Amino acid sequence: MSLSDDEIERYARHLMLAEVGGVGQRRLKAARVAVVGVGGVGGPAALDLAAAGVGALRLIDPDLVSLSNLQRQVQFATADVGRLKVEAAAARLTALNPHVTIEARAEAATPDTAAALLAGCDVVVDGTDDFDVRAAVNAACLALGVPLVSGALGRWSGQVGVFAGRPCWACLVPKAPPEAETCARVGVIGALAGIVGSLCALEAVKLIAGAGAPLTGRLLVYDGLTGAARTARVAADPHCPACGQAKAVLNSAT
Repeated sequence: MSLSDDEIERYARHLMLAEVGGVGQRRLKAARVAVVGVGGVGGPAALDLAAAGVGALRLIDPDLVSLSNLQRQVQFATADVGRLKVEAAAARLTALNPHVTIEARAEAATPDTAAALLAGCDVVVDGTDDFDVRAAVNAACLALGVPLVSGALGRWSGQVGVFAGRPCWACLVPKAPPEAETCARVGVIGALAGIVGSLCALEAVKLIAGAGAPLTGRLLVYDGLTGAARTARVAADPHCPACGQAKAVLNSAT
C-alpha cells in the first residue's frame, strides 16, 4: 500500500523514525482499529490514531454528547451537544485527516453483538466505563484473536494495559466491583482523559507498526496528583472465566 505525496508530507515526522519509517506508516494505513466508547478515553485516542494515519477507524458508541462531557471529551464542541457521539466524532476526525475512513456504529457492545462489531479489526481500543461492555469486548477479542488496548480512569488516576490472549482483561478484573467508581459517580480531572487516551493510541500504533515493546500482559498506572507512574505485570488466572485453563480444556473437548 503506497503513500500519496500529501501523506508523505503529513506523516513526515513518523517517516523519520527508525521504528516507524515507510514500512510502519504503510502498516498503519492498511490497519483498521475499533474504538469502543468515544468518550473521555476513546475520543482522544481516536484523534491521535486518525492523526497517525490509521487507515480505518470503527467508532462504537450508542450515546449522545452531553454538556458534562465537554470538560474532558475534547473531540466534541458545544454545538455537538445532543448529537450521536459517533457522528460528531466522525466529522471531527474526517476534518483532521481526510485519508482516514471512519465507520460510525451507534450501537452498544454486548455479549451478543461485540464479535460482529469488532470483526475485521486489527486492534481494539476500549475506553468505556461499563464493566459489562468491557467483559463483552474482552471475550470478543479473545474469540477473534485481536489484541485489546484497555484504558480506564477515575478521579486523578488512570491505567492502560494491552491484552493478547492470556492473560486477558478478565484476569485483571474477573467481575465488576460492587460499587464501580465510574467518572459519573466519583468525578475525574479532565486533562487525565487525554493522557490515558493518548497512551492507548500509542500502544495501538506500536502494535500495528511493530515498534518497541507494547504493554502486552502489563498494566501501566499513572497518578495525576503526584506525576508518578508504575508498570506491573498481569498474572494469567488459571480460573479466569474468559481465558482460563479450565475454559480452554472445555473448548478443546467440544
